[in-house]
Amino acid sequence: MSHHLDSPLARQDVRLDITDLYVFRGEAGTVLAINVCHSLAGDIPTPGYHPEGKYEFKIDLDDDSVEDLTYRFVFGDRDDLGRQSLTVHRLTGAAASDPFATGTVVAEGETEETLAGDGGLRVWAGKAGDPFWIEPDVLHAVGHAFQDGTTIDLGSWTPDQATNGFAGHTVYSIVLEIPDAELLDASQTTQPIGVWAVASLATDAGGWRSINRIGLPMIHPLFTQFNEKLGDDLNGGRPSDDPETYGKLLTDEIAGVVRAYGTAADPEAYASAVVRRFLPNLLPYVVGTPASFGFNSWNGRSLTDNAPNVMFSIAANTPVALGIGKESVTSKPRDSFPYVPAAS
Repeated sequence: MSHHLDSPLARQDVRLDITDLYVFRGEAGTVLAINVCHSLAGDIPTPGYHPEGKYEFKIDLDDDSVEDLTYRFVFGDRDDLGRQSLTVHRLTGAAASDPFATGTVVAEGETEETLAGDGGLRVWAGKAGDPFWIEPDVLHAVGHAFQDGTTIDLGSWTPDQATNGFAGHTVYSIVLEIPDAELLDASQTTQPIGVWAVASLATDAGGWRSINRIGLPMIHPLFTQFNEKLGDDLNGGRPSDDPETYGKLLTDEIAGVVRAYGTAADPEAYASAVVRRFLPNLLPYVVGTPASFGFNSWNGRSLTDNAPNVMFSIAANTPVALGIGKESVTSKPRDSFPYVPAAS
């Protein structure tokens, strides 16, 4: 899993459990997409989006791991047809990191409809197919290895036995396409940004609690499958604090696996270099360019990038393959907006 059901707090209400973040070039701008409310959780009494929550895309424009631009989505109650009202707020400058700022409303409407916002902004939220794939046996073996500091033990498993544990499953997507003029100056054709997403829930005391935070894919499967407190902790906080808070822990776990494989003369040095790529936990992207999440570099993440192979192999410093790829997804991404697969 990328972020599916990744911590005790996220599992309490899967409407706030972000499973994946995608950032890629769309038809008219930069597309940011998250998925929540995975059908893997079983029969959900009230599926969709939490009416007491907020869902935010955070964008860093100056490489300091602090948001300069936030798009906040809030939803109303689910009606008899399963639709929910939807409002999108844009927050800039200091307001972008203020949970109580209101910003400017840039789009309004209902779920399952394409909404047109200010300046060519496009929005869609609704039920969709899950474009992600994972092989359960490989997933759990990777989690054990990083918890225990061992090689990845797949036992008698072979790639010809591989299955996609998410085939046929559904999610609820939030898709935002930001026109180039919003992220690029008139003189620019490209612009590096950092992106992450947060799902928060209103508290009885009048504040907000971060339930889920996602930047790079696969951080939780690598490090929190058997450390659920760490899963909750990683879902809070801010990217700018990640290196100091989690740097040593992740370095130690990566070094343990690399040492077990014997693939680096200095496992700690290798692990430190990997952690500098992993933290702060945000997804880098250059506006105006094709997305590609690969071994050599990360430039956003398309709906068909093989994130598990990439992240598992980099962290272990040895090839780790699932035995399956995008062909195992039963509902394929769409070529046009809203891009995410139709719900099967």
